[in-house]
Amino acid sequence: MFLDGDQWQARCRDFRSEAWRLETLPVYRVPQEEAEIRDFLAGHRIDPHTYSSDYTEHLKQVRRDGRAKGRVHIVTRPLSDYLRYEFMYYLPHLWAGDDIRILDVTDRENPLAGVQDFWMFDRAEIVLMHYAADGTQLSRELHNGDPEQYREYQRIAITASVPFEEYVPAAHG
Repeated sequence: MFLDGDQWQARCRDFRSEAWRLETLPVYRVPQEEAEIRDFLAGHRIDPHTYSSDYTEHLKQVRRDGRAKGRVHIVTRPLSDYLRYEFMYYLPHLWAGDDIRILDVTDRENPLAGVQDFWMFDRAEIVLMHYAADGTQLSRELHNGDPEQYREYQRIAITASVPFEEYVPAAHG
């Protein structure tokens, strides 16, 4: 089953305990971000200490509700312009409650090579994220099989990655 609109929003909003994501791409083409990326490339930066958005407010509510949201992003250096832009938002997202980790595979084998992006809700429901080669999202598909392999991917990703705040100095060096 493919998920769009209300069905997708419900999963992101109504999970019981945990929403977790594996991100594998160096670029995600999101039309709503195009102007912000142009501003970023022109030198505009947010202040992570004062930045607030609907997403950071959502993250704070998730945490107040006793739920968790997290992700591991697989990267290689040099970081793409998109990743540098995205990293600008990671600190305020982290401080609002998103557990963000980085798996840098620049100088080592990728333990999750070939695994596609996915979301896992409550360690039971898997949504496969389908993208074109340029990072444009094509669809979201509810996985009907056993989620155990995806729980193992999560375990590997978390074990092999580092917290974003620990990675940040390496990202700029």
